[in-house]
Amino acid sequence: MKKTIALTHPKIKPARLLDSIKHDVKKYLKRERNKKLPADVDYWDFDCKYGNVEAEAKIIHLAEINKYIDQAASEGLESFYLEILVKHGHRTNAEDPWEQNR
Repeated sequence: MKKTIALTHPKIKPARLLDSIKHDVKKYLKRERNKKLPADVDYWDFDCKYGNVEAEAKIIHLAEINKYIDQAASEGLESFYLEILVKHGHRTNAEDPWEQNR
């Protein structure tokens, strides 16, 4: 998902537009996570970038997306750039984490 998202709309109120944007991001993440994993992959991971424009996009953590969307709205931006790319995730510790706590 590479998208420049508008924060203004002639008929939709800004608060509802923000909710819609967050819902679309959440729906995209869920759709990607539900795809079948290849045999050598442990989980789906995501590379995320955010910026006022595509050229200024910086790397952010997946958990910070909503914070940056709210920040863009509070700054009064007309649009922002959001990029979420799926990649294969591999666990670094092969041991079962539940076994370590016993």
